[in-house]
Amino acid sequence: MSLRITRVNELIKREIANYLSQKYRAEAVRWTITSVETSPDLRNATVAYSVIGDDKHAREAQLFFRKHAGEIRKEVSRFVILKYSPRLQFVRDFGIERGNRVMEILDELEDQDPKDDTYDESQ
Repeated sequence: MSLRITRVNELIKREIANYLSQKYRAEAVRWTITSVETSPDLRNATVAYSVIGDDKHAREAQLFFRKHAGEIRKEVSRFVILKYSPRLQFVRDFGIERGNRVMEILDELEDQDPKDDTYDESQ
């Protein structure tokens, strides 16, 4: 990925996050924009978001992004000046949730594992 595309991705990510936190503060509390992947021709961008909460909140986020994608695109294009304003496709990012689940499993294993403080180094 070129340096230009990387910078564009970060700019779009920042502007989407800023717009959501300003205009949709109440709804956006549970969402985090985790990454943006823009196509090399700058016509399409995939925006990954994570959701804090249960499946109900995830469905609400999905419906929100589907409904407001055009509005968000328009607002982002005001601040990120490109030859083309990329069409935004929002997808859920499960990475943070998977990481949290791994940490929970490790904590459970640690709690189950009996601590043997009488380790014999001669064996």
